[in-house]
Amino acid sequence: MSIAALAQETGIAKDTLRVWERRYGFPQPVRNGRGQRLYPAQQVARLRHVRRLLDQGLRPGQVLTLSAEELAQAVERQPPSGEPEPAVIELLKRHDDDALRQELRARLLRDGLRQFVTRAAPAMLAAVGNGWARGEVEVFEEHHFSTQLDTLLREAMMQLPAANSGPRVLLTTLPGEPHTLGLLLTLALLRLEGVACIWLGAQTPQSQIVAGARAFGAQVVALSFSEYVDPGAVRRGVSQLRQRLPPNTELWCGGRSAARLKRPPAGVAIFSDLDQLAQRLQGRSAKAD
Repeated sequence: MSIAALAQETGIAKDTLRVWERRYGFPQPVRNGRGQRLYPAQQVARLRHVRRLLDQGLRPGQVLTLSAEELAQAVERQPPSGEPEPAVIELLKRHDDDALRQELRARLLRDGLRQFVTRAAPAMLAAVGNGWARGEVEVFEEHHFSTQLDTLLREAMMQLPAANSGPRVLLTTLPGEPHTLGLLLTLALLRLEGVACIWLGAQTPQSQIVAGARAFGAQVVALSFSEYVDPGAVRRGVSQLRQRLPPNTELWCGGRSAARLKRPPAGVAIFSDLDQLAQRLQGRSAKAD
C-alpha cells in the first residue's frame, strides 16, 4: 500500500507517518524501484491497533515501540471508550442511509444541540472509530458516518440566532491536519454561546490565518489537532503561529494531540474538551459584566 493509500485507510497524515518512521522506527516501509514507500499488510494491521490506542488517549511514544504481539495485547487490555452505540453501528453496516439520518436527528432532538455536541456525538465517533480499528467498520462506512454528522451539525447551526456576544473567533487547522469534525463540534458550541465565528475549514497556511484574523477582526484563533498529528509538529506549528499573530489575538487549541502538550507554548490556551471551552467563555462573559 502506498503512503497516500495508507493515510486514507488509517486517517493518519502522511507527514505523521514519516515522523513516526524516523523517530520510532515504525512503520518500516519497503521501497519500490522509484524509491517510493510501500507498506505491507501486516504493518497496516498494526497501525489499526495504534490508532485504536491513540483513540483511547495513549501517546505515540507509548505504543509505536511495542511489538505486534505487545500491541495486540495492549488493545485487548484497553476498556471500551464512550457509550455503546449498537444502533449506529448496525445502521452503518446495513447501509440504510435514511435510517441513519433519522437516528442522528432523533438523538439531536432528544438531547438538544449542546448535549449532542459535548456528549452524544463524541461517544458515537469513538464507537465508530473503535469499530474501524477492530475491522468491523469499513473506511467508507466511517467516512459516510462523518459526512452525515457534518451535515446534521451544519443544518442545526443554521437554526441558531445571529451571534451577539463574546469574542470573534476564527476556526481552522494548520497544513497537515485534514480532519475538521472536532473543529465543527467546537464551532457548534461557540455558536450556541452566541459567539461570532469565521470558518476557514482545513489546512490554512499560517500566513493566511494571520491575514484572515486581521481582515475579520478576530480576537481569537482556534485550531484543532486530531490524535494522529505528532505532538512535536503541534508545538512547532502553534509556536510559529503565536509569534506571527498580534499579541492581543488569543490562540486556542484543542484535540487529542494538543492535549498531550505538557507545557504549551507561552500565550497558547489548550482545551482538552468542550466543557473546558464553555467554562472559558463563561469566564470571559463574567469579566465583561
